Amino acid sequence: MNADELLARWTAPAKRRVITDSLSLALPLVLAPAAIGWRLSGILVAVMIVVIGAAIALLFARHRAQRYDQRWLVRALDASRADMEDSADLLFADPAKLGPLEQLQQARLADRIDRDSPQSLRPDWSRRATFILWIAALLVIGLVIFWPRPGHGPPTLAPSTEALPATPGIPRLVAQNLRIIPPAYTGLPPRDSASLDTRAPVGSRIEWTLRFDPQATVPAIQPVGSAPITLRRDSANWVASRSLDASFLYRVDPASGRGPTPPLHRIDAVADSPPQLRALSPAASLTMVTQGQRSWSPVFAATDDYGVAATARLRVTLAIGEGENVTFSEREIAISGSGPARDRRFSPRLDFGALGFGAGGDMVVQLIVRDTRQPAAQEVRGPSLILRWPSPKQPESGGLQGMVNTTLPAYFRSQRQIIIDAETLIKQKRRLAPDRYLARSASIGGDQQILRGRYSQFLGGEEEGAPEPPTKDSEQHSDDDGHDHGGAPRQSAPGFGAPEDVLAEFGHPHDDSPASSLDPETRAILKQAVDEMWQSELQLKQGHPDLALPFAYRALRFIKEVQQATRIFLSRVGPELPPIDASRRMTGKREGLASRVLAVAPVEGRDGPAAAAWRALGEGPGAIREPIALDSLDRWARDQAAHLPDPLALSGAIDAVRRDPACVACRAKLRALLWTAMARPPAHLARRRPADAGGARYLGAIGGGTP
Repeated sequence: MNADELLARWTAPAKRRVITDSLSLALPLVLAPAAIGWRLSGILVAVMIVVIGAAIALLFARHRAQRYDQRWLVRALDASRADMEDSADLLFADPAKLGPLEQLQQARLADRIDRDSPQSLRPDWSRRATFILWIAALLVIGLVIFWPRPGHGPPTLAPSTEALPATPGIPRLVAQNLRIIPPAYTGLPPRDSASLDTRAPVGSRIEWTLRFDPQATVPAIQPVGSAPITLRRDSANWVASRSLDASFLYRVDPASGRGPTPPLHRIDAVADSPPQLRALSPAASLTMVTQGQRSWSPVFAATDDYGVAATARLRVTLAIGEGENVTFSEREIAISGSGPARDRRFSPRLDFGALGFGAGGDMVVQLIVRDTRQPAAQEVRGPSLILRWPSPKQPESGGLQGMVNTTLPAYFRSQRQIIIDAETLIKQKRRLAPDRYLARSASIGGDQQILRGRYSQFLGGEEEGAPEPPTKDSEQHSDDDGHDHGGAPRQSAPGFGAPEDVLAEFGHPHDDSPASSLDPETRAILKQAVDEMWQSELQLKQGHPDLALPFAYRALRFIKEVQQATRIFLSRVGPELPPIDASRRMTGKREGLASRVLAVAPVEGRDGPAAAAWRALGEGPGAIREPIALDSLDRWARDQAAHLPDPLALSGAIDAVRRDPACVACRAKLRALLWTAMARPPAHLARRRPADAGGARYLGAIGGGTP
């Protein structure tokens, strides 16, 4: 057996003992904090504490085991075994480096080493420390498990806050507790309230625990405007419970109407708000596909007061095609969110190839989420985001208003055809006769003239003539000298630009017409394009297509700028009134005429009972000192509860006036609440102020009287 095998054999039992002992010491130190975390924050926190604690315990045990190495084994053998003769280090020495006597001693020790087992060198257990730690951990775990939680077990009653005077023989409330158990979907724990006024989510269970002195016989909880809630006896206390469906006012009546009137308490039902959805990325509702983009990942944020469902639906609508050949498809994709339940993020990855999305199409996405409300979850649809893949055939434009003339892009493409024809003619020059070459060049020049005339329509026809030269030329020209004199453009040859003739045939040629308009910047660029067309036309008709190409290219560049900048907008058509019958004018005939005066219908106000009660509660001569008929006002308050700022406060004020009609403070409070509850009256014409002394003299002067 070599030295390494000997070392591993004799240190292994000690290392195993140390690791086991370390884990037994660390386990109670992990379980106790995990139990506390579970009690305070739930099972997830407890699992995290166990995982982190186990990792720390393993590192601690490994660190302790590393101390049991060769040096420890040599010291342990020399200290515990006399037959090693304080020479245990020779067992792990290299024989080649030892002398004859040392080799002889090494052989003797090797024969003696097996007289005992390696288990004899194991360290003892940490029994005392382990026992103390486990006892402490069990005590902590027991306290965590059996310690009463808020909302569980018998409640602790608080002294009553009603402060009613004691009347002999009549019970009064002396101790109270209100327990609120929210619905499970909210994730809120039950809680106890020392006050009888509270706010709780809709669907919560409200439990009252009350104590009276002297002991009551038939106490009850009296909600305002509804049936009483019966209390049942539980030892020395009285208990009752109710599901919270809506806000209500109530009072605790311990003596069935005997004794002083108890004060009102209110419980407000907090409705579960629907989830809130917003788009984080992209920020704009319309986005264009970028070069090389193959997928899209919009990001949505969904928030809720209690929690958003972990999964949502993404509605994807595709519009593929152009013009009348547009096909629509719609599908819904289930996606999962990330983050906490109250603030989730949804970021789906939409692959263009898998969805069939391509150039010339639009992709519209809309996220649909639900909250965790039970039994019926609330569903909300988020904003729609549009991803547009522009078609390579037709540029896109944004901010369009009115109708767009769809024949305009065809005009813009005709200039490129003229350039192509001119370049083809230049390549064929050697194979054509001079007269044939000149005729074809002039024909292309005629096409350029036609196109120039059509673009001039957008400038009001003002560019039909050639640009004026810097100086006047006295040279005389004739109609057949081959030059353009700025006359009316001749009609196009059959078949040329057939799709473009729509605007030339039916459009109005003047810019001041309501048919079309261009913004000043686009108009200036189009004017430069027309000027370059004229120069190109001039060179083509003279038989120089090579000299015309630079002008034609510049005209094309200006046209493309106009194309990318805007389109032609057609103004909206206004209403067409029927023609006036002139034959009936000045005749006095009134047959068939009807009055144009519209009947004025009275406005039905919804504040009738409230307005009457407000006037009656005033201090003026219309005030009523007797008990006011509050039944109609109470019904009005219940019917208009959705429109009132605080319906419970108004109901409480009505109840106070009903119980004590002579209470001045109660009447003033009710009158103030009615003023805020009534609809604001519409604005009326202000009455003209009476004239002062100077105004009276002026009015007298212009009226012909004496000032």
